[in-house]
Amino acid sequence: MKDLAGRIAVVTGGGTGMGRELVRQLVAEGCNVSMCDVSARNMAETKRLCETQRLPQGLRITTHLADVSNAADVERFRDEVAAQQETSVIHLLFNNAGIGGGGSMFAHGREEWERTFNICWGGVYNNARAFLPMMLKADKGHIVNTSSINGFWASVGPQIPHTAYCAAKFAVKGFTEALIADLRINAPHIKCSVVMPGHIGTSIASNSYKVQVGNDTDELNATQIAQARARLASTGRDVSGVSDDEIRKMVEDRARRFLEEAPTTAAQAATIILEGVKADKWRILVGDDAHKIDERVRREPEKAYDIDFFESFAAEVGWRLGR
Repeated sequence: MKDLAGRIAVVTGGGTGMGRELVRQLVAEGCNVSMCDVSARNMAETKRLCETQRLPQGLRITTHLADVSNAADVERFRDEVAAQQETSVIHLLFNNAGIGGGGSMFAHGREEWERTFNICWGGVYNNARAFLPMMLKADKGHIVNTSSINGFWASVGPQIPHTAYCAAKFAVKGFTEALIADLRINAPHIKCSVVMPGHIGTSIASNSYKVQVGNDTDELNATQIAQARARLASTGRDVSGVSDDEIRKMVEDRARRFLEEAPTTAAQAATIILEGVKADKWRILVGDDAHKIDERVRREPEKAYDIDFFESFAAEVGWRLGR
């Protein structure tokens, strides 16, 4: 699908990060876009940024509140897209929404673990199920599922548990690869891609705390601080003497560094993804670090979770994550 002008795209998690940049770049190419997110405020800002561009007459940008882990929300989202875009078809589905959390099976409870898994994996499944009938009616379509390098390498550091997110991203990768044959047999006009970003400069670190407890403010509440404390404890750190204010500052510093120190920006990532879609690539690695860890894991799979493996890789690509 080399020409996106006049097409209709659906983007989940369009309020910030790669989702926002995908929306902006799709709109810039003349593509109609419907986005969903759990934050109306963030979506409004994405739409405002789009509208500062020179838009083709009649182009539609619509926003929809939806929790992608909730099938009923997703089905309502689909129906709103059909009504507001005045269409029975869509051409592009970007399953981009995701959060972190629930890293440890020991330190974190079922609720936080499953919240992360159900958004990162369940959101992909729910939206694929909901929007496939609309894609079947199109002349061509493309499903783009965001996994991660953590979909083939379950680590952000040897001392940091990352189980919920990694399990979900492995599921997204496997699902997308299985779709290749399913679509070839049953809907050959629809393609699919799995996106595997490395460290991208987004607000996922701060957004995850908000989404976990439904707090859309910048001030962490008591539940979020407790989750952050548990996350630090899961790395083996003694946090019994650490104050709530110190925990809050650690969370803020980590979120700032994750955004500012990333080797690839969200805008650069969105460009790479769209170039991959236009080239009909089913496997889209995003960032030099993603390419390098992919090569390393393939070359030495038995060593992929050794401490020196991570330290060597982090030094090569300039990562400060996990340290």
